[in-house]
Amino acid sequence: MTSRRTKRRVHVLLTVGKGGRLARAIDWLIVGLIVLNVVAVVLATVDSVFERYRSVFYAFEIVSIGVFTLEYGLRIWSATAVPEYSSPITGRLRFGTRPHLLIDLFAIVPFYVGTVVFAFDLRVLRALRLFRFLRLLKLVRYSEAMQRFGRVAHRKRDDLLLAITGSSVLLVVASSLMYFVERDAQPETFSSIPATLWWGVVTLTTVAYGNTYPVTPAGKVLGGLVAVLGVGLFALPASILASGFIEDDADPRRCPHCGESLGTDLPGHER
Repeated sequence: MTSRRTKRRVHVLLTVGKGGRLARAIDWLIVGLIVLNVVAVVLATVDSVFERYRSVFYAFEIVSIGVFTLEYGLRIWSATAVPEYSSPITGRLRFGTRPHLLIDLFAIVPFYVGTVVFAFDLRVLRALRLFRFLRLLKLVRYSEAMQRFGRVAHRKRDDLLLAITGSSVLLVVASSLMYFVERDAQPETFSSIPATLWWGVVTLTTVAYGNTYPVTPAGKVLGGLVAVLGVGLFALPASILASGFIEDDADPRRCPHCGESLGTDLPGHER
């Protein structure tokens, strides 16, 4: 009974937005540690800084891994406090495959893999430090804005997929046509359809990077048409997301994970 109460208490403390002041303090501790990890990764790319403070970076990494590992272990251990995951083995396995828990796992695994498997090659170990950027994804758990963006993107996934597919088709078709129009005039610049895709990307996205551009009259007409179409087509995802946010505002009582209306208090929706 005591163990069950302890698990329930730990689960509440690690659930974002619940557990009172102590839980909020834990949330801010984790958020602060994540931000400092990103800062450490950025500073570690400066060779002079990394060589001078190598021991500090290493000590901070050890502390961070210890905290993140403890957090992940406690989440898995206390998962059985939720009726939906009450089974000691299968319940914890199902709980551990949730997106947020997978992010937590990926945030710590590279350190252990790099230390155990690649300890003989310091260059590999240093390259693995880049995987610490995965810890930035842990902020999704603590940011309502990022969770809301995820809900909207999930709800509008079919429309977004359609827009992306249309943009991809236009990109390939436009690049192919431009290749056949310009290949004789600029054989080096438009040497193949894959090479012409670079022109297609910068034109459709209106970046207009000036190292690749048509010089023939037909190429200029085609380029202008593609540029105009690109403005409208690449604006579609933004309008789709905007409509999704408007719909999300219309019904604020939704589960932050599945997007369903919260008519009752469902333990399985706890974070």
